Amino acid sequence: MLHSRRRIAAVGLGVAALVAAGVMPAQAGGGHRHDTISTVVDLSGPRGVESIRPGVTLVTEDDGSFSLVVERHHKPARVIRLGGIDEAAGFASDASQSRGRFYFLTGGGGAAEELPPGAATLYKLRHGELAPFADIKAHQIADPDPDDQEGVPTDTNPYGVLALKDGTVLVADAGGNDLLRVWPDGTVKTVARFKPRVVEVPEGLPDVDMEGNPTGLPPAGTPINSEAVPTSVTVGPDGYWYVGELRGFPANPGTSQIWRIKPGSLDAVCDPEAPYNSKCKRYADGLTSVVDLTADSRSVYAVSLSKMSWLAMELGLPGSEVGGLFKVIKHGNHTHLREIAKDKLILPGGADVARNGTIYATGPVFGPGALVKIR
Repeated sequence: MLHSRRRIAAVGLGVAALVAAGVMPAQAGGGHRHDTISTVVDLSGPRGVESIRPGVTLVTEDDGSFSLVVERHHKPARVIRLGGIDEAAGFASDASQSRGRFYFLTGGGGAAEELPPGAATLYKLRHGELAPFADIKAHQIADPDPDDQEGVPTDTNPYGVLALKDGTVLVADAGGNDLLRVWPDGTVKTVARFKPRVVEVPEGLPDVDMEGNPTGLPPAGTPINSEAVPTSVTVGPDGYWYVGELRGFPANPGTSQIWRIKPGSLDAVCDPEAPYNSKCKRYADGLTSVVDLTADSRSVYAVSLSKMSWLAMELGLPGSEVGGLFKVIKHGNHTHLREIAKDKLILPGGADVARNGTIYATGPVFGPGALVKIR
């Protein structure tokens, strides 16, 4: 069976042809009359993105580095490398900063006890050098996923990071299906756990996985558990913590959720069967393959890796390379999604809203990509 939590680290299959064909972020134009996109700088496999201030953006790339991109008037943007890790140790999943403190997160994908040193680790920039700050692997070994569906309860793949003003750091672990909080002394605690969702096996799935092994799937229409795979975390305009889901195999479109978590919570449960828990409430539903969240003073925005789903993209289905950025608009208990720069983002990795309202986005996440800004 395909394992999204492991493959999100290096999905790639079916994508190389898209990159080789020159599928890149749009240079201009947009899906809405007022959306314009321009390239800030070319990057390699960019994913993490955080606006420090208008014109200064933190990014991560597939060479294991994280850097500041500084825009300059009438000159090319300058890329200032802040640090990085050996690619053999993992991959650069995300970075964040608050009050001059910079943090860098590496991913994993697999049983924590089997990952190499440096993987699934939160780093902090100290005196110009990266230093390990929190061992996510060790935490997940001691706190396995009680709702694991794949026989790997210590699976860990830290994918989203957010530095808070109080000096703690939030980490969304796509493998562990949880949201973690790291204190200044490196202590790690579980903020929330995300339970699986029952979905139906869709039509048209292959009989074998990418390695040629039989999937062993039940017939189309059969209900199965699909893991949450939380990839992203942001602070919303109301100060609550918001977490977005990728959704595990079979990655049914429209089944990714956004959860709203009360700040300071520990051991909250985010359950699609009981979505209005006092500590964790479902904020939005109906999204697909969410890989990042951001917010401005009024709204939450969600980034979809592929509007057809990550599995469709893995299978190389036509059009599955098109991702999306969505403004989440709430009307009572109903959610409306307004797409920004409609159909112009190719396999986006992340997005962030600067203080001046400009949205910065990265992508494609595989191969040649760029940091772009959307006005």
